[in-house]
Formats: sequence, C-alpha cells, structure tokens
Amino acid sequence: MSELRPPAVAGQFYPAGRAELGAEIDRHLQNAWRPCAPLPSLKALIVPHAGYVYSGPVAAAAYAQLQGRRSSVERVVLMGPSHRVWCDGLAVSSADLFATPLGRIPVDREALERALELPQVALLDEAHDREHSLEVQLPFLQQVLGSFRLAPFSVGQASAEEVAEVLECLWDGPETVIVISTDLSHYLDYESARRIDAATAQSIEALRPEQLGSDQACGFVPLSGLLLVARRRGLHIPALDLRSSGDTAGPRDQVVGYGAWALA
Repeated sequence: MSELRPPAVAGQFYPAGRAELGAEIDRHLQNAWRPCAPLPSLKALIVPHAGYVYSGPVAAAAYAQLQGRRSSVERVVLMGPSHRVWCDGLAVSSADLFATPLGRIPVDREALERALELPQVALLDEAHDREHSLEVQLPFLQQVLGSFRLAPFSVGQASAEEVAEVLECLWDGPETVIVISTDLSHYLDYESARRIDAATAQSIEALRPEQLGSDQACGFVPLSGLLLVARRRGLHIPALDLRSSGDTAGPRDQVVGYGAWALA
C-alpha cells in the first residue's frame, strides 16, 4: 500500500512554498466575487482546476462559501477527470494521506471502502499519481476548512448514473461536502468561449446533464453525475462566477473557461 500521495504539481499549478501558497489563496479569497450570501445548507461545489494564476480567482468564489464551516465539515468527497491515465469507471487511491505544501490530509478509508463495493469503483494509484484536477483543490480546502478527511476519485470512462450512484453512497449529512473539479471550454477565442460557456452555465443551472459533453467541460462526467443527484433531490444551484483565462491572466486568442457554482 502507498502510504502517502505527495504533491505532483506544486511549483507548476500553484506555489511550492507553504507561506507563498497560503498568502496566494488568502488573496484570492479576499478578492472573490460574492454574488450571493453564504449558503448555510451548502452541499456541493463546482470549481475549476487550472493554475492558480488563471483559475484561482474563480475557484475562490466557490471556496469562499466554505468559510465559517471549519467546525462542521468533516469529510470532502472530491471528484475530477483523469487527464493522464485512462481508467474504466472511478479510480481510488491506496494512499492513506494526500500531501500539499500546507500539510497532509488523511484519506477517509471507510468511505472509499464503501464506494469500492460498487462495481464501477476500483483501486488504481496511477490515476492519482500525477492528476492535477484533484490536487489543485486541496490547498484551497486546507486553507478554508483546516482539518478534514478526504475521499478522492479520479473519474474516467463512466456514465453519469454510475457517478451519481457513488455520490448517493457517500452523500451522508452536513458533515460531508462534495467538490466537483472541472474546467469549461478549451482553447477557443475569447468571444466564442464566452458564448459556449454561457450556454453551458445555463445547462448546469437548469440541472440538465444530458446537454453536456467534453466540448463543454473536461469534467463533464463527474459534473453530470452531480447534476443528476441534484435534480432528484430538488437542490438549487446559484452561479458564483463565470470567466475565462482571458479575464484573469492569459491572452484572448485561445482561452480556457472557468465557472464556479454551489449546490444547496
């Protein structure tokens, strides 16, 4: 068994130094857009996963919703797309700890063992070893929550229904928060990205996962599973931020879209 999953993209997607990383996250949180009041019944967040200079301001709009929840959130169920390794279904790690420059996070083995009883969930460390879509969320979670247990899933070839089944299995109560990691459109010009991402936002906010595909969101599979559960449970999904790398730190000839939403 691998005891520790060390940081793989520190110094690339976010600062490798503890003090610098904490300061950057605090700066993003302080500057975050807050178009709606904090949601006391918050259950899930949808957040982007690019380098912090690009998507950090948008991610912060979501994580700002968790400020004030340090004493109530005990577990985070984290799902993101597998970018580097092909996997069938949802992959979990054998690691007992996930590390970032801010410290180590204990893995909720009981939750993962529960999920492993489902046929679409399997152990595959390779799907976690270099995966940035999960790792970039961890420092934000550490900064706003302090201590918590982590149940991470790298999502490969799976259906929305298979993802929804895992989420329902681990839904539990207010002590559990779900985070879905996804970017939106990729490498379009600025105005084209704005149009497509606006349409994607409408599909997300209307809880219509059937309208989503890989052209709309790289993490459309875990995102679609969450929207299925949200629709069945009658949740609402206010938008928190919708921008692109052309609005934050990149040129506008080829941009990546980012959005942040909360579910309650």
